[in-house]
Amino acid sequence: MDFDLPVIWLIVILFSITMYVIMDGFDLGIGILFPFVQDKHDRDVMMNTVAPVWDGNETWLVLGGAGLMAAFPLAYAIVLSALYQPIILMLLGLIFRGVAFEFRFKAPEKEQHIWDKAFIGGSVMAAFFQGVILGAYINGIPVENKEFIGGELDWLTPFSIFTGIGVLIAYALLGSTWLIMKTEEQLQQRMLALTRPLIAMVVMALAIISIWTPLAHANIADRWFSLPNFYFLAIVPVLVAISIYSLMRELKSGYDMQPFISALIIVLLGLVGLTISIWPNIIPPSVSIWDAAAPTQSLVFALVGTLLIIPVILIYTVWSYRVFKGKVRHGDGYH
Repeated sequence: MDFDLPVIWLIVILFSITMYVIMDGFDLGIGILFPFVQDKHDRDVMMNTVAPVWDGNETWLVLGGAGLMAAFPLAYAIVLSALYQPIILMLLGLIFRGVAFEFRFKAPEKEQHIWDKAFIGGSVMAAFFQGVILGAYINGIPVENKEFIGGELDWLTPFSIFTGIGVLIAYALLGSTWLIMKTEEQLQQRMLALTRPLIAMVVMALAIISIWTPLAHANIADRWFSLPNFYFLAIVPVLVAISIYSLMRELKSGYDMQPFISALIIVLLGLVGLTISIWPNIIPPSVSIWDAAAPTQSLVFALVGTLLIIPVILIYTVWSYRVFKGKVRHGDGYH
């Protein structure tokens, strides 16, 4: 039996990106929500809900980047050439946030505000530039003779800035619903109050991006609205609408866990829509996964190791979340 190795590798990379968005999305969302909570003890609780797991969440980002380099070296080289500035800024944001995690609890109380600001700034910076990268990627990367031929600031467009804001809002929604699940009393009520306007903002952002994208890209419009594609792809916005309705109902019903699950589904459906829009290109609008793939021997060699390591990562991830499941209360901590 012949296997389409580039397709298998694309599935592996998409799985890694999806796991990263699921796990680091709410993590970044907590930092984005920090300015809306002023009480020091509530901020301690917010950080302690992710303190045991935050660094492991970023394993998936490393795996996705390494997978892209191993399986699609042409795409890796072109994407980094085109987007190196926002990628560096994103990584700087992750560094600031990681340092804030380690130093905030150890710093004297009068200096904690410095690390609070680093945590907020790093989270906002990382999330925003992830969205900018996404928007620039959707816009397309000009390639000629297997080389990037665009300018240094091609990534900086109104659309990419808007997708950056959209990702900020989406991560804030994941963060607020995560805290609804993990906290109690006043802090939980504060998150409930913040989640309702965040839902409206997410709906608005999704609507604008869904209109803007096909208007700006004729090839995506053709994929979305040509028949019979339209009948199949219409399932995605219908599921988004159902998930948003479920999320609003769950907030009113007083559930703790279900709002987070509904928020995850909304974000994941957005990733599904992205994949549908650019398939089978790994560098929109013209370089396919087969054009950018490494030699077969390299794909096989790297795939063996990757398929061995992914179950290990999944096992320790599930174990860590299981160990630290349940509510986090004032006074709890993993310092």
